[in-house]
Amino acid sequence: MSGELLDAWRGHAGAAVESGAQRWGCDELRSEVDALAGELRRQQVRVLATLMDNGAAWIVADLAALAAGVVHLPLPGFFTPAQIGHALQAAGADALLAVPNAAAAFAPARAVEHAVAGRTFAWLRLSGRAVAMPEGTVKLTFTSGTTGTPKGVCLGRAAIGRVAAGLAEALAPLAITRHLSALPFPVLLENLAGVLAPLSQGATCIAPPLAEVGLTGSSGFDPARLHAAVLAAQPHSLILLPQMLRGWVAWLQAGGTRAPASLKIVAVGGAAVGARLIEAAQSLGLPACEGYGLSEACSVQTLNLPGAQRPGSAGRALPHARLRVAADGEIEVAGSLFLGYLGEPGPAPGWWRSGDLGEIDADGYLHVRGRSKQVLITAFGRNVSPEWVETALRGEPAIAQAVVFGEAQPALCAVLWPMRAELSDAALQAAVDRANATLPDYARVARWCRAAAAFSAETGLATPNGRPQRQAIETRHAQALGLASTALETS
Repeated sequence: MSGELLDAWRGHAGAAVESGAQRWGCDELRSEVDALAGELRRQQVRVLATLMDNGAAWIVADLAALAAGVVHLPLPGFFTPAQIGHALQAAGADALLAVPNAAAAFAPARAVEHAVAGRTFAWLRLSGRAVAMPEGTVKLTFTSGTTGTPKGVCLGRAAIGRVAAGLAEALAPLAITRHLSALPFPVLLENLAGVLAPLSQGATCIAPPLAEVGLTGSSGFDPARLHAAVLAAQPHSLILLPQMLRGWVAWLQAGGTRAPASLKIVAVGGAAVGARLIEAAQSLGLPACEGYGLSEACSVQTLNLPGAQRPGSAGRALPHARLRVAADGEIEVAGSLFLGYLGEPGPAPGWWRSGDLGEIDADGYLHVRGRSKQVLITAFGRNVSPEWVETALRGEPAIAQAVVFGEAQPALCAVLWPMRAELSDAALQAAVDRANATLPDYARVARWCRAAAAFSAETGLATPNGRPQRQAIETRHAQALGLASTALETS
């Protein structure tokens, strides 16, 4: 059934891809996919790595790898050269399809031109040796994690198919026929929910280059460009990261503008969102719905839906997912698990411990409280998830980014990056006060400082996929927070 679903787009006349002024209908898409799949078979490719911007060619490469039985290794453009090199070597990639300027860093002498969906790419055969990976692996996704070292997650066709089918079933009442991709395709959430699921239902995938939807690098975002792209494409659905939604909401508020009327759902995932941001978005006409997922379970597991949502929660389990909470509060998932990690023996267990803390309420809505490994213990012995407090802080329009500390301290402290550089310390303090009012006394922020720089890979304060580098942030701001001794002890 899962295999049939992944190939279902071939039988839907409405399945199409739009990129720029070009449109590939079902017949044109099938022709492109079959041609590349045939080339992969002729060259006996085992692992195809792609390093490409969003566009029709990326979708063709993904579908062709599935059709040819080749493992696809999608590489995000925001990975560093060292991370890309690590992923290629760890996966044993023996072919690379890349934009020409990116390919030049690897084996320029062996690169040849190859046309896919009307664009010319560099095609390289690599000397990667076959590596052991779980039987049935069709896709490798590398997550940088908090250390920045990529770890390969091996995904099988059946699990990918179950997630795509579950999403299609859950979203069927919305009758989505146009989806605009605003996240990089190598991000598993966009790959499954923004490409495979819509195409399997005969929808059109709108795939502009990322710069056209305002996304640059790992953390650069221009909400005005996204708004213009949505107005031009008139999509029914969109997937955003919380920081993108936060920036768009602030832009709409500043301009007295409402969201484009075509949108039926704006799914938000990748990190905690918070009830205040969801409610602010919805008040502006953005049908924002928070979800939850992880790479080890083929991405999305739960999702709020229009007419069935609870702001502040991550929604209810989708048809392909099973969830439970262990005695220690850790969320466990089953139903669409990965096959195992690359280079690590043994299959995944029947239930996967997510590393996230949470609870499921009486109506089945999942509430995520933070990461189990990031729980801090104050000097008064209270356990606090910093992500819980950070979500409350980021719910304030004045605060773009926040990281909370307080291990062995009498009270919590935070490093804040404002939504706009001109915001005063008084405005930030007022935002902290409002956030504190929603929290119990032991989880309130007693002191804070303004960040020396935005949390990004470029400043060294975040990983390439945007996760805060907590130790780096603490060390850089320890003196301002009065944590100099703590920083020295843990460095």
